[in-house]
Amino acid sequence: MSDVDNDSVVVSEEVSDALADGKPVVALESTIFSSLGLPAPDNGEAYRRCIGAIRDGGGVPALTTILDGHGRVGIVDDELERVLACSRKVASRELPVAIGLRWEAGVTTVSASLALAAVAGIKVFATGGIGGVHRDSEISSDISADLDALARYPVGCVSAGAKAFLDLARTLEYLETKGVPVVGLGTDHFPAFYTRSSGLDVPVRVDSAEEAAAILVAGDSVGHRGGVLFAVPIPEADALDEARLDAALDGALRDASTAGLTGPAVTPFVLGRIMEATEGRSIPANLALAENNARVGVAIAAAYAGQR
Repeated sequence: MSDVDNDSVVVSEEVSDALADGKPVVALESTIFSSLGLPAPDNGEAYRRCIGAIRDGGGVPALTTILDGHGRVGIVDDELERVLACSRKVASRELPVAIGLRWEAGVTTVSASLALAAVAGIKVFATGGIGGVHRDSEISSDISADLDALARYPVGCVSAGAKAFLDLARTLEYLETKGVPVVGLGTDHFPAFYTRSSGLDVPVRVDSAEEAAAILVAGDSVGHRGGVLFAVPIPEADALDEARLDAALDGALRDASTAGLTGPAVTPFVLGRIMEATEGRSIPANLALAENNARVGVAIAAAYAGQR
């Protein structure tokens, strides 16, 4: 292991060597691979597919997590089971707490992963879907920390849009306010996680990893302080039926409101209801989009390394 930032963040030897050699590296969050993201054994399958996609693309995966009081960027094989079984979530606001108080283990959300990737000097991060502005946010003020992290950390984020139960129009408006470029990769429309389009246009479209990487390189040269969101639709063969999904979402959100659920409690509740309503088809869709994003992420990382 190599130490970064006074031992608070530890970068694995493989990741550190890859960065030093200018090889493509793709950061990954750990929440999706934990018991909080997908049920076992699907969480382990998601990990294997994402890691495999990055390695098949000639890159090095850098899983971010908290282990033994350190922020970790890259793990070794015998640490994986601790991540898969972990049920303590760490967002960006918890990073100083988790490290300062030496938490034994914690899985990182998008916001924490972006922060750790930036500390390590990783330029590309791949995830399933980002958080965003929640519906009725004018009452609850519920806005995911993912959006501010995208504005703060100079990392390109590859995502299948944002979770479909969010207010996607307001999410895009918030990103515009924060100065985060939203780029559709191979699409004119902002994806809605399980479906290929939310019906909302993206400001910019590119059609290759090379074009996406050029945006990151240009951001470096002009001092763009934040990141870039690359919106990648779920593969067409794996997308869910939009009408059925919308009906499930409406019912789940009503029930969540009736139950008084707010903030982080809403997401697992709604995702569980979607899994029931789609008779489990949401899990293969989730696996497919996560793997696809990892594949796109390593292509962008390789192109970025070449252009640098």
